[in-house]
Amino acid sequence: MPNRPCGIPKLFTCPFTVDLSAPFRRHLNRLEVEIGREDYRHLKRVELLRELPTEAAFAAMEEITKRLLDHTQNNYNRELLQRLGIRVYLDQTHYAVYYRMADRALRFIAKWRGQVLHQFFGQSPLHDSGWRPCGSALPGFAARFLPDAAGGVVLLRRQTAAELPEPLITATHGPYDPHTLDVALYLLRSGAAGSAIINLGFSGREPLTDDNLEKLKSWGIPLNPSNIDVIYPYVDADGHPLCYKLEEGLRQYFALMEIPAPQLLLDIHGCVGATEQDDCLVVGLGGFPPYPKLQDLGQLTTTPEGLQLQPAPLLQQGLSLLQQLSPQLAVELCTAPHLGQLFLLQGAPPLLGRAFDPRSGVRSLLPGEERTFVPEVNIRWLPGAGGNALQRLEARKLNPGALCLQVEIPTPVRRRIALKLRELAIGESLTASCL
Repeated sequence: MPNRPCGIPKLFTCPFTVDLSAPFRRHLNRLEVEIGREDYRHLKRVELLRELPTEAAFAAMEEITKRLLDHTQNNYNRELLQRLGIRVYLDQTHYAVYYRMADRALRFIAKWRGQVLHQFFGQSPLHDSGWRPCGSALPGFAARFLPDAAGGVVLLRRQTAAELPEPLITATHGPYDPHTLDVALYLLRSGAAGSAIINLGFSGREPLTDDNLEKLKSWGIPLNPSNIDVIYPYVDADGHPLCYKLEEGLRQYFALMEIPAPQLLLDIHGCVGATEQDDCLVVGLGGFPPYPKLQDLGQLTTTPEGLQLQPAPLLQQGLSLLQQLSPQLAVELCTAPHLGQLFLLQGAPPLLGRAFDPRSGVRSLLPGEERTFVPEVNIRWLPGAGGNALQRLEARKLNPGALCLQVEIPTPVRRRIALKLRELAIGESLTASCL
């Protein structure tokens, strides 16, 4: 198995403690924000309303105060809202959240969501938009907006029906992972996939930017940014996580797209790599039951150096498509509760790997957080979480041979693909203008 230098940056190993009394100490997202330098300025905006909305306006919304207070993981924020007597309302139609006080009100605006809707529809649709050509936003494709109680979803499909099922992309944490939408559009433009499902809703944990936090502080509402699930709800009224809507709704989305159930699904996510310049994509094949079987993934050979996996055709297709993003891939899975499998692909197959026990072979990049990596090869350990298992179960109900790849894309790769997408769009525009 090829070795990679094990040099964890000092930032990842420095000690850190959370002062619960300090309202501006990050905790949950500190790896992404403070170390990975992820840019969340595009996500949300907060504004102080000069006039209070009317009683009728609040009555038309859903009050979510109790839901947020019951489910927030941050006691500081819970006590702040209770102490200030803030009542929280969700305007589902416009996906805005209001903080209502006796003399004033705040409104949180899903800025990224509005930008995406305007990109594809020229406005923010309030209802099912039906299928519309994407135009220059994505030539050759059509888009459809579907509203729901958590921000809605955008469906994308090729306008010309394909003879055979094409790979499908899902971006289940679209707003949370910067540039994952850019990666999805790049893969569609390059012909790697024929359709995509993009979540426009928050999962509840997306951090506010420092600019927004300073505004709130000046208005006397100093939220703790370590967990901002007291703005956009993380769960629905029944306590069910809103972040699983794409996996659980696959059947509905496939039916609306009127496409054959795909054999290959690329579920793209963003992650902070094990180093500041990590270019290795982590391809998770499943970390929870039902566990994948190695014999279903290709031909396995044991050598003195470890394991060799010659991938089956469908897996090989997926890996080849992903190498458009980065030539370095790590394929990870669990085949039993404490039996992990890690394979590396650099160039052409076969994949080289080994089996190991994650309990002893995995460490966290930061003390006290599940930000794990394999020190021996200096690669993030992300074989697939609960959502990945849900997607595999749902996809196989529709197509028993479906293969779901959970693709974790490090920050440097996503930024590079975003630049490539812009270059591709500029080239297409110049070509069109010459015609």
